[in-house]
Amino acid sequence: MKRLHALFSHSALALAQGALVALLVVGLVVGTAFAARGGNGQGGKNPNGGSGTLTLQMAYDQNGNGAANWSDKVTFDVSTTSTEKPWVSLNCHQNGAWVYTATVGFFDAYPWAQTFTLASTMWTGGAGSCTATLYMVKSNGHQSTLGTLGFAVGA
Repeated sequence: MKRLHALFSHSALALAQGALVALLVVGLVVGTAFAARGGNGQGGKNPNGGSGTLTLQMAYDQNGNGAANWSDKVTFDVSTTSTEKPWVSLNCHQNGAWVYTATVGFFDAYPWAQTFTLASTMWTGGAGSCTATLYMVKSNGHQSTLGTLGFAVGA
């Protein structure tokens, strides 16, 4: 009976990990597909070399301490004149392992919420570190980084 329970537990864990990987892949593919539709009203050219800034903002601060913690929701103030359709990707690590990724469009026509929840099925608690990357998609489909922001996430 214990062996059967262990087999089912292991199978459930393997399925959960497989589902997370599939979800991450789909998110990256969908985000890239939407990003490819971007532009800056100038045929995707970036005449000034491209730059921008990101400022971390709390969208939902569970414990009210004003700092990013696990399971809080964050967003960014984005500033750039390089494109009308800037994108922000957020990648987070915990103890050297990649535990979170998401991409959000920071322009009016973007149809979903412009927030990031600092948690995932691979990041179930604890502190971590994140890097936000502000970028644009050029007419050739390549990304051009406009700015980055690293920040710590408390437990």
